[in-house]
Amino acid sequence: MCESCPIVDWEHELPTVRSFTARKVDATMTDHIVWFDRYDHSHKPFVGGKNASLGEMMMAELPVPPGFAVTTVAYDQIWVDAATVTAVNDLLRSIDHDDFAANRRISGEIRSIIEAVPVPDEVAADIAVAYQALCDHCGVADLPVAVRSSATAEDLPDASFAGQQDTYLWIQGADSVIDHVRQCWSSIFTDRAIAYRHSMGYLHQAIAMSVGVQKMVDPVASGVAFTLNPSNGDRSQVAIDASWGLGEAVVSGEVTPDNFLVDKVLREVIKREISDKGVEYKLTDGGTVEKLEITGDRRTSPSVTDDDLVAVAILARRAEKHYGCPQDVEWAIDRHLPTGENVVMLQSRPETVWSQKPTTSISSGGYDPMKSIVSTLVSPLHKKQDN
Repeated sequence: MCESCPIVDWEHELPTVRSFTARKVDATMTDHIVWFDRYDHSHKPFVGGKNASLGEMMMAELPVPPGFAVTTVAYDQIWVDAATVTAVNDLLRSIDHDDFAANRRISGEIRSIIEAVPVPDEVAADIAVAYQALCDHCGVADLPVAVRSSATAEDLPDASFAGQQDTYLWIQGADSVIDHVRQCWSSIFTDRAIAYRHSMGYLHQAIAMSVGVQKMVDPVASGVAFTLNPSNGDRSQVAIDASWGLGEAVVSGEVTPDNFLVDKVLREVIKREISDKGVEYKLTDGGTVEKLEITGDRRTSPSVTDDDLVAVAILARRAEKHYGCPQDVEWAIDRHLPTGENVVMLQSRPETVWSQKPTTSISSGGYDPMKSIVSTLVSPLHKKQDN
């Protein structure tokens, strides 16, 4: 536990979780599949940082959309073919890290090689069975899911690989899920991931890829929450960024999010800065993502209510209490869940800036809005970003 974090028992105020997230999925675990609701710490080396965090949050009974991890055991099977290994290694050795355009091209070539490797039959069968179980669990045929990369080096204390690999939204059907799992495997070699590993001194061969398949959230609003004030490190506050719809408008720089501070002890909003939000990205009934113009008073209206903010702060604080250190939390308000039960958590990772510094509580002083929202909120959209 962070010694300077106010100790507030908010256990009794955790929002009720709807039944499909509270009960376990009726499905079997295999070497290739780990269900988030049956995660334990022995699974961590095989599911990557992001999926381990989702499993951890379910262990802490936080409201996380149901899903499963395709383990690194499945990913390792694409490297059984010696020709694939040789081709990828030859391309990696040819990289000049000062030639960004060439590196982007080489990244695309590596990804094409990996995506041409057939998913082994046993792996494909396990993914298809798990996806059908998730559909049955949620009572939706061809359930829309997010397919999310989860590398084994993500969210380390000394480095954050968040946003280096790809996420795909609103994927439906077993065949499409399997195909996008393979695309997540290849995204371990995005140009940005290759460059970041080089700068941090990580060997490419030392990192493996798990993939999360998770019930899709259709957000009225979404954002991030830090369980400290990122402008000064004050751990008595929760800082929240929020915007309408998906987080892509913020990630792309088209919208400046609304900024809030919530006092951990009083559970009150103590600072608010409402932005002019001209666009939002929404999911359509046809399963695509569209950019919409925001008109009228809604442009300058808060994207969340005070009750929403307190609910987000409660959940973020619960994550902080569970992990024992300041957290960087992704959250969303699902339009398909009832009010009071509609705030869900998408990710929680250690905060990596102020938590590395000596703790100083500052109860007053100016608040500078965060310049950007974490790039992994829900981006990229339902398309490949790095080829």
